[in-house]
Parts: sequence; structure tokens; C-alpha cells
Amino acid sequence: MHNQTRPSTPPVWGVIAAFAAVYVIWGSTYLGIRYAVGSIPPFLMAGTRNLAAGLLLYAFARVRGGIAPTRIEWRDAAISGGLLLTIGNGGVTWAEQVIPSSVTALLVALTPLWMVLFDWLRPGGPRPRPFVIAGLTVGFIGVALLAHGHGNHPGPAYGWGMAALMAASMSWAFGSIFSRQAHKPASPLLGVAMQMIAGGSLLLVIAFARGEVMQFSPGQVTWLSAGSWLYLTAAGSLVGYTCYVWLLHATTPARVATYAYVNPFIAVLLGCTIGRETFSHELFVAGTLIIAAVMLIVRGGARRAAAETPSKEVA
Repeated sequence: MHNQTRPSTPPVWGVIAAFAAVYVIWGSTYLGIRYAVGSIPPFLMAGTRNLAAGLLLYAFARVRGGIAPTRIEWRDAAISGGLLLTIGNGGVTWAEQVIPSSVTALLVALTPLWMVLFDWLRPGGPRPRPFVIAGLTVGFIGVALLAHGHGNHPGPAYGWGMAALMAASMSWAFGSIFSRQAHKPASPLLGVAMQMIAGGSLLLVIAFARGEVMQFSPGQVTWLSAGSWLYLTAAGSLVGYTCYVWLLHATTPARVATYAYVNPFIAVLLGCTIGRETFSHELFVAGTLIIAAVMLIVRGGARRAAAETPSKEVA
């Protein structure tokens, strides 16, 4: 007779449900953001959403036994939160005032591309493999097609929106690389909660500086925007990320990384059906190229980078 315990195997239905949540929920957050900023100022919306989710997740992680973070851990969480959420998520939210959610999702999907480039450019960084180089080339072609206006005649606002999305994607990639070496608490949920709190607080500072808080009136918020804010906070940040963290322990990182090219497909599908966005020939070609590029990058050697990037958290 012995007391050895075998490691428990996650139930198949649980893994399937978690993948479905990450695929569908994170893919739908782009359309949710578009609806939310319809009557809520962008930085106020992003700041309150992330701060609320961060505080709830922080309390949950501490109740489950998470140790109080140190000052250094809070410092690194503030840097990560600033890069990932303040610039990353904030840039996406601001850009979706003028950029369709389908186009936004495709550009954000290229975050693994920037991660490979930044990782390569750092001192002693690994040289990309041939498949990754092919993915970089294909991805840039897809971006060039989207930059032409998605079949329309873009004005200055569209150009600024595209620039904001590129900056947001680059910042998310740089923040993800920084997070690898950052001081983090043992609890992954506590770590991301700290990033949400820090990033959300910085977003609210920007909202105050831009006058969004003083000019905002709750009476101007539509039911669609209010419901979208609640969905983004509860489903997008809390449920989606919790499922993501659980999957990293329940299955292989390579399988979890598949969200990087499933999310944009879901986002384009929802944006062009429910959101009634234009589905043009340019969008189809650019989307095909970008999803193919992400698959080449993830499968060709950037698996670890993609698996460490909760890309919907940009959204």
C-alpha cells in the first residue's frame, strides 16, 4: 500500500471549453471595443475597464493564497502595464474610433512579428529561421495592403489610426519581451492583475489629461456601449485571461499559441457580419497573408514568443 498521488489530467471537456473561450471571447473583444468607444471616451473606457478587472483579479489571487507583491515587483508591473496596456491596449482602443475592428484585429495579430524582430535586434538575439523570415516578409505585404485603406479612400484620421495600431502592436511586443525577465510574483494571476492595475491607472491619468473625465457624462452612454464595457471587463479580461493561464498549464504552449491566428479570423467574421463592416477584396487578401505570416512565425521558431503574448489583452 502506498500514498503516491498521480498528477491529475485535465478533463478533455475543460480544455475544449477553455480553448473556445480564448478563441471566441478574445476574438470578439475587437468588436466590443468598437461598440464601447461609440459613446465612452477611449482612454476613460480602457482605463476603467483594466483597473476594474485588475482589482477584482488581484483580490481573487490574494484570497487564493497569493503573497503580497514586493516593491520591485510593482515597479516591473508598472513598466509592463505601461507598455502592454497603456500604450498597447490604449492605442488599440483609441484607433478603433476610426479603424474597423476587423482591420484592427489583423494588425494586432502581427505582434509575434515585432517580437521576433525585437528579439533579433537585441545584443546576442537569435537569428530568425527561414520560415520566420518568410513570415516577416508576408506579414509586411499584408500590412501594406491594409494601409491603402481597405478598399476605401482613407483620410488623415485613418492614417493616424493605422500609426497608433502599429505603435500599440510594437509596444505590446516590447512589453512582452521585457516581461520575460521582469520580477513577477509566483502567482500568474496576481502578476497580470498588477499589470492591469498599473496600466489602467496610467490610462486614467491620460484620460484626465485629455479632459475625457471632465467632459464625460454617464447620461450620454448608450446601452450598447455600457454592455460592451461590461463584456470587455468580465469576459475579455477576467474569463478570457484566466482560461489562457490555465491552458498554459493544461496543454502545450504550441497549442495555446494557436490563438494568435484564430483570433483575427473570429474578429473579421464578427466584424463583417454582426458589425456590418466592409468585407473587401483587399481585406480578404491582406487577412490571408497576415494569418499565413503568423502561422509561419509561430510554427517556424517563435512559439515561445507567441505563447507568452496574451494578444487579446491588447484588445
